[in-house]
Amino acid sequence: MKLTLSLITALLLAPLAALDAADKPNIVFILADDAGIGDFSAYGCKYGVTPDIDRLAREGMKFTLAYSGSAVCAPSRCVLMTGQHTGHGLRRANQSRDGLLSLPSAQPTVARMLHDAGYATGGFGKWGLGNPDTTGVAEKQGFDVFFGYYDQKHAHDYYTDHLVRNSVDVPYQQSGKHTWEDYSHTRIANETLKFIEQNKDRPFFCYAAWTPPHGDFVIPENPVFGQKPWTEEVRNYAAMIALVDKDVGRLMQKLKDLGIDDKTLVIFSSDNGANPEFIESLGSTGGLRGYKRMLYEGGMRAPFIARWPGKIQPGTTSDLLTSFVDFLPTAADLCGVPAPRGLDGHSIAPTLLGKGQQVPHESLYFEIYEPYFQQAVRMGDWKGYRLGTKAPLELYHLKADPAEHQNIAAAHPEIVQKIEAIMTAEHTPSPHYDAPEQGSAGGSKTKKKKASLPELLNEEQ
Repeated sequence: MKLTLSLITALLLAPLAALDAADKPNIVFILADDAGIGDFSAYGCKYGVTPDIDRLAREGMKFTLAYSGSAVCAPSRCVLMTGQHTGHGLRRANQSRDGLLSLPSAQPTVARMLHDAGYATGGFGKWGLGNPDTTGVAEKQGFDVFFGYYDQKHAHDYYTDHLVRNSVDVPYQQSGKHTWEDYSHTRIANETLKFIEQNKDRPFFCYAAWTPPHGDFVIPENPVFGQKPWTEEVRNYAAMIALVDKDVGRLMQKLKDLGIDDKTLVIFSSDNGANPEFIESLGSTGGLRGYKRMLYEGGMRAPFIARWPGKIQPGTTSDLLTSFVDFLPTAADLCGVPAPRGLDGHSIAPTLLGKGQQVPHESLYFEIYEPYFQQAVRMGDWKGYRLGTKAPLELYHLKADPAEHQNIAAAHPEIVQKIEAIMTAEHTPSPHYDAPEQGSAGGSKTKKKKASLPELLNEEQ
């Protein structure tokens, strides 16, 4: 019998796909909003400690070469939900020249896949992939329930008079005193834990897309950092990181109290890099170049920690090259169902479980359209970056130069050519965005057709 590559791969991965119902894990994906890799002590945070997230790393696997889906919120979450990178997916920036883009009704998502596989599916926090009365709302994309913010701009308001459950407004009376009861994250975190408790006797997928530390940078109390010689904005941001850590601890304790700790895979990450105002004071990008909205490392390198007692070897570290594109195929692998076609990711279950053959990425591709068009490719230790589809390529060797200080493109024309070819192959033109041939960091060279992109796309900061 002639063995094709696809058949060989299927045979290698068959043990993982053959998991019986008892081995199918609950899956909890905790997604912080705008937190940098340098904000967590497991990754070298210098201004504080995050003990509960540190414990996740000690009891699970920490990835050192993990990337988010993009360098800004909506496209990153689109990658996480769909398993398609930003050269293929719908959302490639928060806005488009056609306004907000909603996921289409037939879009395959990780929530839809797990729901169809018998999982209870719940999301809590910020959605951002379709507002009420569109095809992109969470409950039309595979979630039994989604509670929090559907609209990205709404998510700036931590003292809102309403949140949303399955497109229906849930009003809240504000006390006017900005207490913990008034604070939206309190309600969102509590609803997260309630969903877990309600579904403890069946497989569930819990998408904890919590809003902190995204701006507005406000918090009811700040006893830990309140006296630091920083601006109030910086002090509050640090306290919001500590709040995320505290609620990670609450979630982990809930799993233990319910007796489902060893049945649950917990993943922790962040949707993109930190904002620039926290680099100098807090080192939130971990010394990497760039920040939110930039496809340099500081804009899209992410913390990524996975814990599953009895399945993932505790205290391990992986240098596997991975990004949000891998989550959907990994979830498919772990729950024993076929992944949708047309994905850009690979299952990382073999790495997590220490068995089976890991399919590696030859490269990871990214593009973004705010504040101007950018492309980036990670290929082994090499990183390519450019500002237009035919613009000169910047080339960095990340093992020797992790902060991307030295552009060595002139010395490695063969590597430049390979990365340019990847960029050309992976970029599929979109009717909603215009990719310039030659761009600049001063602003997009995008041609204005139906409407121009707002200069910095401030609809969602």
